[in-house]
Amino acid sequence: MRSGYTFLALSLLLAAPAAAHDPVSIEAAAAAALARDNRAQDAARDQYRHPAETLAFFQVEPDMKVGEYAPGGGWYSRVLGNYLSPKGRLVGLYFTPEEGIFDEKTREGIRQGAAGFAAKVEGWTARPAAGTSALTLDGITDADKGTFDRILVIRMMHNMMRWNFADSELKAMRDLLKPGGMLGIVQHRAPEWADGDYSNGTRGYLRQSDVVGFVEAMGFDLVGASEINANPRDTADYPEGVWEMPPTLRTKRDDLRTLGESDRMTLLFRKR
Repeated sequence: MRSGYTFLALSLLLAAPAAAHDPVSIEAAAAAALARDNRAQDAARDQYRHPAETLAFFQVEPDMKVGEYAPGGGWYSRVLGNYLSPKGRLVGLYFTPEEGIFDEKTREGIRQGAAGFAAKVEGWTARPAAGTSALTLDGITDADKGTFDRILVIRMMHNMMRWNFADSELKAMRDLLKPGGMLGIVQHRAPEWADGDYSNGTRGYLRQSDVVGFVEAMGFDLVGASEINANPRDTADYPEGVWEMPPTLRTKRDDLRTLGESDRMTLLFRKR
């Protein structure tokens, strides 16, 4: 299955117009951004998360408007804050704070996170707050729709699936993207033979075929798949799921400490 996806990725990307994007230039620019001193504590994860190669695969150019879904602790926000040029724009896209999924305290925390995102990015990277913004996905205006070049969903599809709002969140993201805009997904990967109870998101892992099928059903076409973030040493069969793997190491198993981070699919979709 994985070799088939890799072949598809290569064939589709090679068929794309050569002048449209230059992955080599993107990767070089991203590598320079990654080398900045403000990432000193983040850099240890680069060997597992391959941010320069991932941005190149997602064809993220420095002057684009890029949405980062569920910024969380800011690891990828710092990458993007360093990488995007003054002409580019970084937008934090926060969960729809739905009642029933989140309690009142969590909903308020989501809204506060969005309100403070630009200031946090400025503090982390010195990127001027004027070049950064944020919104919750229930707060999209007509002016926001059709203005994003890229939206990145990094290790978050499992949460959307287990909280049963992946369809509405992806619909909102599709509304935000320009015609032909693209959605990049990195996600912990379950084996294709994993049963539904294990691969439904509750343990952090999803089957790649399920993710592809679901996202395509939401109005996207698969552009390609990459093994950039693959880790064949991850057996993805732990009772407590992906959180037994580094960096969380929930169960503190010594045999998992040296395996690196989880096996991950890396998928690129275009708005249909």
